[in-house]
This record gives sequence, structure tokens and C-alpha cells, in this order.
Amino acid sequence: MINKRKAIIFGIKSYKLKNTEKIFLKKAKPWGVILFSRNIKSLDQLKTLIKDIKKIFSDENFPILIDAEGGSVSRLNKIIDLSIFSQDYFKKIYKKNKKLFYYKYKIFVDGVSDILNFVGININTVPVLDVRKKNTHDVIGDRSYSKDAKLVSTLGKICIDLYRKNKIHTVPKHIPGHGPSKVDSHFQTPIARNSLNELIKTDFFPFKKCRYLFAMTAHVIYEKYDPINTATHSKIVINQIIRKHIKFKGILISDDIGMKALKYPLIKNVKKALEAGCNLILHCNGNLNEMKKISEVIPKIDKFTQKKTSDFYKFLR
Repeated sequence: MINKRKAIIFGIKSYKLKNTEKIFLKKAKPWGVILFSRNIKSLDQLKTLIKDIKKIFSDENFPILIDAEGGSVSRLNKIIDLSIFSQDYFKKIYKKNKKLFYYKYKIFVDGVSDILNFVGININTVPVLDVRKKNTHDVIGDRSYSKDAKLVSTLGKICIDLYRKNKIHTVPKHIPGHGPSKVDSHFQTPIARNSLNELIKTDFFPFKKCRYLFAMTAHVIYEKYDPINTATHSKIVINQIIRKHIKFKGILISDDIGMKALKYPLIKNVKKALEAGCNLILHCNGNLNEMKKISEVIPKIDKFTQKKTSDFYKFLR
């Protein structure tokens, strides 16, 4: 039952579920599970793992997420090498020959989708809609399509549409824009000191122009809006920018709640993200002790998230 799900997406530890994980997941009732390279050894192994996860919830459409961007972030590399296919790689083709770009990008997305559909993954956390700048940290780098906000928007929309045609939902990231970050949010807190005008015209633009059911937050402080809290923890940024300016009406998922950009202890990070307006929390590392602590404080999904999750299920039919 969707309404019994908790507002959390968990990672798991390895190639197959331990009994302790099975017992925990059945009791904790997370909204979804996200998979990483550590969970993938082969196509058949991955399919078996996902089947085992879905069996726990007696749900063929249970949300299974993955980061299969291509380029430097692709969890499928033990199955297929996608390391050259970054978003920047496809942008370069687009600028030379738009028809060739669409042909090649469709082959790429169809190929990834075939794998995801075969194993039972139904959500890919793409595209990266961050607009690259001169001093953007390499953690974004060629994961971004371009320094041109309009081009990011155009290519991002194509990406979302191609996956949608293949019955894969997407999670554009990192809303409202990670491009201004000069540090890696896995380890430090990025601070965007850009003017309101630049943020609105550049960084927020691709998110405003594309339409999607899910989005992932940026662990970035936008100093001109909220000098204290990252977007993930900021009621101001979530309400004023993400909901009102960008007009995002879907399910807002936090970036990994264990990243060092968030400066509080784990449980406080979880609570602050929910209080700020995140609908789902993402916890990635598969640490069962942490997962148990989070499970004790995480609420069931609210009616808004239930409704949007029902829309997701209808899409998969």
C-alpha cells in the first residue's frame, strides 16, 4: 500500500540482500531503493537483486532508482562501459550536427532504458540541469551539458522525453542549480554568491523550462536568498524558488542526506530537510545502523506524495 510507505529512499550494501536487510526493509517500508556500482556485478545478478527487493513489498512497480548518467557517473559500467558518454559529449555533437545528435542520443537513451527495463529499474536520476561556469567544481564538470542555460534546457528536455517514451521516469538535478558551486558538496558546503539576476537568468532557467515528476535538491547555499541553509534545508529556497519561481509541482527528493555539505548530525539533517519541504529523503550508503535510526524518525509519506506516487504508478502501466 502506497500510503504506508515512509518518506525515505535507502541504499543497500552489496550484490544481494542480507537477511537483516530483508527484515529491515519489510519493517521500515521505504518509498524506494537506490542502487550503486557496489550493488552491480552482472546483468543477471542485478535482475535477481531487484526481483528480491520487489518481492519484499509484493510490488512489481516498487520504485528502484539508479544514477545512470553516462560519463563519470554511471553505475552500469560492469555491464556496459558508458564512460565516454557524458552530457558534455552529447552537447558537442549537438553543436556540430543536430540530426546526428538526436540519432546518437536516442540510441544511447534507448540502450540504457533497455537495460533498466530488463532488470526492473524504473527511475534514472538524470539529467543534470546544472549550468556549468568557469569556476564550477569538477564534481559537476562534464556532467553538465553546457555553460549556456538555454542549451542545457533544450538538451535536458530531450533527455527527459526520450526516457519517458521508454517508460523510465527521470529525476533532474540539482534543483535549483549546482553550477555556482566551487567546492565538492560531498565534502564541503558550496556557497553561491551570484546575483539574483544571474541565478534567475542562468541557474534556475533549465529547471523552469523542463517538466518532470521528480527533482533532486542541491546541497548549496544561495546566499542572496538564504545565507544560512542549503537548498535542501531552506524553506525560503524551496518555497520561493523551487515551488513558486520554477513552479515545480512534483516530488522533491533530497540529495544524499549523508553528504558533508549538510552540517548537522544525520537525524537533524533528515528532520530539517523534511521541515524545509523535501517530500522524500535520500540515504545512500547502505549503513544499516544509520538506516535504523532514520527509520525511527521518518514519517509516512504525506497525501501530496501519495497522489504523485499514484501518478508514477499510472505512468508505468
